[in-house]
Amino acid sequence: MTSMLLNYAHPLTDEQRRRIGELLGETPEIRDIPTQIDRALPLAEVARQLADAAELTSEAWQTLPLLVNPPALAPLALSLAAELHGRCGYFLPIINIRPIPESLPPRYEVAEIVNLQALREGARAAR
Repeated sequence: MTSMLLNYAHPLTDEQRRRIGELLGETPEIRDIPTQIDRALPLAEVARQLADAAELTSEAWQTLPLLVNPPALAPLALSLAAELHGRCGYFLPIINIRPIPESLPPRYEVAEIVNLQALREGARAAR
């Protein structure tokens, strides 16, 4: 079963897509989801709307291998992570995109895929 990347950030370049494929060992299906939001709305409502915009069934949320490129707005990214956790039952892996030092014009590269569920489980051991 092919992975699906829910992209809530800027469109990915060909190089970023290639790098994600290298890290995953496969080329994921990428679903670009616009995240221009009304900041007057409660973040829980916006997170729910963004999750709904992925157009996945309840079964798909629970069975597809998913990962996320989160939105840049930190409070929204955290709210969306909580919403997606509720739908999937675990924290989805995320793409970490970082700036390439001294690039002109500014460019960004895929640095890593962060397994948030493993991060959470490791943190529980430190309680």
